[in-house]
Amino acid sequence: MSTIPHIKNENNLPTLYVHNEPFIALAGEIHNSSASNLEFMEQKVWPKLKTLNMNSVIIPVYWELIEPEENQFDFSVVEGIINQARENNMHIVFLWFGLWKNAESSYVPEWMKRDTKTYFRACKPTGEVLNTISPLCEDAVKRDAKAFYNLMNFIKSKDSEENTVIVMQVENEIGLLGTDRDYSQEANEAFQSEVPESVAKEFGVSGTWEEAFACDASEYFMAYYFSSAVEKITKAGQDAYPLPCYANAWLEQYPWSAGTYPSGGPVMKMHRMWKLMTPSLFCLAPDIYVPYVPDVMDEYSQNGNPLFIPEVRKDAVSATYALYAVGGCNAICYSPFGIEDLMKNEEDIEKPPLELMTALNIDPTAFEIEGSAAYLAKSYSIIENFKPLYFDYRNSSHLQSFVKRNEHDFGKLLHFDKYDILISYSPKQPYKPTSGGMIFEVSENEFIIIGTMIGIKFYAKPGRNTQVEFLKLEEGEIQNGKWKSRRILNGDEAKMFKLKDMPSAYRIKVYEY
Repeated sequence: MSTIPHIKNENNLPTLYVHNEPFIALAGEIHNSSASNLEFMEQKVWPKLKTLNMNSVIIPVYWELIEPEENQFDFSVVEGIINQARENNMHIVFLWFGLWKNAESSYVPEWMKRDTKTYFRACKPTGEVLNTISPLCEDAVKRDAKAFYNLMNFIKSKDSEENTVIVMQVENEIGLLGTDRDYSQEANEAFQSEVPESVAKEFGVSGTWEEAFACDASEYFMAYYFSSAVEKITKAGQDAYPLPCYANAWLEQYPWSAGTYPSGGPVMKMHRMWKLMTPSLFCLAPDIYVPYVPDVMDEYSQNGNPLFIPEVRKDAVSATYALYAVGGCNAICYSPFGIEDLMKNEEDIEKPPLELMTALNIDPTAFEIEGSAAYLAKSYSIIENFKPLYFDYRNSSHLQSFVKRNEHDFGKLLHFDKYDILISYSPKQPYKPTSGGMIFEVSENEFIIIGTMIGIKFYAKPGRNTQVEFLKLEEGEIQNGKWKSRRILNGDEAKMFKLKDMPSAYRIKVYEY
């Protein structure tokens, strides 16, 4: 009997199971408003995804559409989206655009927007009211929790057998922008109070928030209240249908002060607070538009936090980062944002204004799409087909992954049982993937190499007076976990062997002499 999608530890690695099989979500997140109309989805979105080798789509659900009148729920759009996903052989990760989306309350229903007394907003120190309902507003949190419960209950009634919907994101890029904390009357009173007992015990602190956390008090204070609210909402939904749930972060970045990025969100330095207060979430996820994508992936895959990437840059380098996310960080999900754009003409793409990207420290090249579709589709195809091999080898020394991190990163020396392998990286090229990939050591002298833009050189272990050469070099692919050979390369082609821009796979046997 099939169970609902769930997270299960396999060899100490949290793993997503769908239909009782380990699953990697090779996904793309659609634009914010695309899912508000079924006809638009049918005509403008689903056809764009057919050639990308995706198995999942990340799609918003809007509170304002499912509860247009208080206590009157309409799930017709949600039902339509699920039906469309099934027709297109896709799974869904739903984004709950409830109380908070990108540090604002723009997706709450009209009846909540109008009632600013009951559903009070957060304030700046000047008293200026933000377009963000305060997480200290218990009435708002209760209403969100009720709506999320009803949404999950509907998904259960519609999908508990087919499991089209596999994961839920609770809210989106939570926090406060433009202020370090909420300065509403309710928040000021709470800020001057003693820190809660659970926080005092976990962090070994006492006194007021400022006494306990000094210069970081405002951010810890907001993290406590936002995470507490998310836990109430998540638990309510999971009481109806216990799908895996996560929350995502707008990353902490330059100029590094809370409020220039959403204060109180699940950024790395707030993970301890979020983990304490949100036991119902299986992970905290990064949205990544910065140039140092691999560093963020490494950070968010530590300390038992499985890597789930709901949003990442969609330029050509993303195809390489997909390989590293899975091979190097055991990612559960990888998903470029605005995925439907990859099949459009460059001139038809709506990009954020340059001044906005500059203000938010977003790398403008993250939105370039030239070549992206073909590269990403090939990476996804490779990952989908190597899963049986991957699940056997991951988290062992026989699978090692690598990626070019910056312009001064020239390569990496990998150490396997009998041989060392020097990976050399190619210089950065516009509209091309970056250097990266992974190596499976399938026996002491046999390796499967997967990657892009790299050179490879085998070496005997130090102290051995021997040379290492190819015994056999096969071009091919992995199909359902099994190697399928095409050409056997030798002569000049073997001497000049390099992995080029299109993600590819080779099987290599070596010998010493």
